[in-house]
Amino acid sequence: MLYRESGQFKTSYKADMAIFPIRQDLWGMITTLIVAVVIVPLFASEHMIVGYLLPFMIWSIAAIGLNILTGYAGQLSLGHGAFMAVGAYSAYNLAVRIPDLPLLGVFIGAGLIAAACGVVVGSPSLRIKGFYLAVATLAAQFFSEWVFATFPWFVGGAASMVIDTPRMSLFGYPIESNLDNYFLVLGFVIVTTLLAKNLVRSEIGRAWMAVRDMDVAAEVIGIRPLYTKLSAFAVSSFFAGIAGALYAFCYVKSVDFTAFDLFVSLKVLFMIIIGGMGSILGCFLGAGFIVILPILLNVAAHHLTGGQVSPELITNIEHMTFGGLIVYFLIVEPHGLARMWATAKEKLRLWPFPH
Repeated sequence: MLYRESGQFKTSYKADMAIFPIRQDLWGMITTLIVAVVIVPLFASEHMIVGYLLPFMIWSIAAIGLNILTGYAGQLSLGHGAFMAVGAYSAYNLAVRIPDLPLLGVFIGAGLIAAACGVVVGSPSLRIKGFYLAVATLAAQFFSEWVFATFPWFVGGAASMVIDTPRMSLFGYPIESNLDNYFLVLGFVIVTTLLAKNLVRSEIGRAWMAVRDMDVAAEVIGIRPLYTKLSAFAVSSFFAGIAGALYAFCYVKSVDFTAFDLFVSLKVLFMIIIGGMGSILGCFLGAGFIVILPILLNVAAHHLTGGQVSPELITNIEHMTFGGLIVYFLIVEPHGLARMWATAKEKLRLWPFPH
């Protein structure tokens, strides 16, 4: 079979701890990158790029951030949309108020500001956890919406609270077309994914998982809960801030606090539950599932009813479907689609022998 590791010998600890321990996984990732960088720009339509690929990649970054906090560190958060909003508004103000700041500096600065806010919001995690921590982060969600809706300073004093994002340029090259936005977001996806993958495999990642599994035992063996929990909030919020900035600048081309409401936080939470908590691959699987499912429901509804169904009914069906899927995955496969994919790969490695 194609997916076998016979003949692949590891002679060092470094080789055993590689991101892709099996050569076929590395080839698959290289193929995926070639498709994303070469094939998609050549053959994908504008509708495909704007309607499917851009939101899929941006939501993937947001899901990675929440998965680091909830899946790896075990800190439940319902305020991820608030950090995305902080990233979007921070990127707008950095771009407008510091026009000489490079575009990469704008997005990284937005992520750092969101990370600082995440540390503040995550401070109660030192005393509370579980449901109580979720309520505390939920308060941050409502507080951020109130701040951005009340103080016009964040939109430069504009009468309208919805403002268009300024033009972008990277190293003197203007970012104007949808394809330019696609490559910009793709670059952030590659870098953030590699960063997250290495973080969860590092010392701090092992500390996150130790606190998640049993915080008292982790503290006994010398892991500092203060540094560990706040670092998880900081990294998670950093990813959320970058995702929010990309969402505003590259996707909707405007900054609006209503685009980062509570449902956005729940939507990202659905992604990591369906995709698989504690898995970077699960973030992409969950984001792809959440992006594709509404499209499939719309197509099915229009075909079955002849286009007579109302958009409000389709939206309600989406919400009910999401809820049903959450219950299904929590009961049948708590580790989500990523676990299903890992099980399928394991069967391929052992085929034709039973497992």
